[in-house]
Amino acid sequence: MPKKSAPRWADATRAIHGGEPKHGLNGPVTAPIVRTSNFTFADTAEMKRWAEGKSKAYIYTRYGNPTLAVAEAKIADLENSEAALVTASGTAAIASALLAVLQSGDEVIATRQLYGGSFNLFRDTFPRLGIRTHFVDADLEGVDRFVNAKTRVLYVESPSNPALRIVDLKKAAGLARRHKLVSMVDSTFGSPVLQKPVDLGFDLVLHSATKYLAGHSDIVAGAVAGSREWVGKVRETMIRLGGSMDPDPAYLLIRGLKTLEVRVHRQCETAMAVARFLERHPKIASVHYPGLRSHPDHQLARRQMRGFGGMLAFETKGGLSAARRLCDRTQIFLLAASLGGVESLIVLPIYTSHYRMDTSELTEAGVLPNTVRVSVGLEDASDLIADLKQALS
Repeated sequence: MPKKSAPRWADATRAIHGGEPKHGLNGPVTAPIVRTSNFTFADTAEMKRWAEGKSKAYIYTRYGNPTLAVAEAKIADLENSEAALVTASGTAAIASALLAVLQSGDEVIATRQLYGGSFNLFRDTFPRLGIRTHFVDADLEGVDRFVNAKTRVLYVESPSNPALRIVDLKKAAGLARRHKLVSMVDSTFGSPVLQKPVDLGFDLVLHSATKYLAGHSDIVAGAVAGSREWVGKVRETMIRLGGSMDPDPAYLLIRGLKTLEVRVHRQCETAMAVARFLERHPKIASVHYPGLRSHPDHQLARRQMRGFGGMLAFETKGGLSAARRLCDRTQIFLLAASLGGVESLIVLPIYTSHYRMDTSELTEAGVLPNTVRVSVGLEDASDLIADLKQALS
């Protein structure tokens, strides 16, 4: 008989064993890949029960799949949430969550420091659907002013991409409850190892699972966690929009989740060392890392997070040309978009995540032409620092 899950397991244990009852004769140690598009019914009576919503049988992988179910259970366990959903990409998770709530005529309040793809969704796509977005800063000033009878969602990102601003998640959830809004947070940079937004009152937590959750730069995936009711609504929307995950990346996501806790803590430790080095370097104008006392949200990050993350950004002295020279000279840091993998990456946001934003939008997002974003991987900290030192020489 399978053993019952221990309700108070630590994250490292949950990441490995959550969602996978494995005790018993001939049980697989790793989750099997159920590589099929569709599933059989025992008879038409069972098919009828499924159509009536009385059966949880699998029918088609876009609706659900045993391999996907393991990944979802593991993420829900890590987020302290009732349920979770995996999707084909982080953007599919974000769009499905928002469109599960919003319709034409509705309004959203969102923090302006966002991943560029999310900002483009609010700025370019939603107006065509009759959905209006009001932007506020990371301090949430202005939320009360923008709320009206049409407002449905408060959407935040913390830590933000790429400026590493921290939103007071408890305050944000409280504002949403007071105004009867659905609260959503993109927690990709934080991961469930560093923060638990559900515990702070959030309705839905969103991830680009491509990043820290999978952790190996080899899949594109998204995730949504929250109450069973809200995740169910997001699942219905995802099914209609077609943003479902395939079983093979779901298996790789499960594999990546097993090392999430140890990876994230190592990346936090190394990122702090890199940030301190950069803050002292004469060719660096400013460093954005919540672990530094110079960061405007340092105290909030200390209260809210269990580590400061593996992401940091900085500005070079000498403008864009100096930033480009640095990026072109690194030997360990790879010049590549995305983040959260075992390899350290370096990019210029104006050419990647934020390349479709004008000057005023970039300024509001905290992005300058010479802003450099770094994703710290699992290499030796002294090697990474030496690489940056030679690139800056």
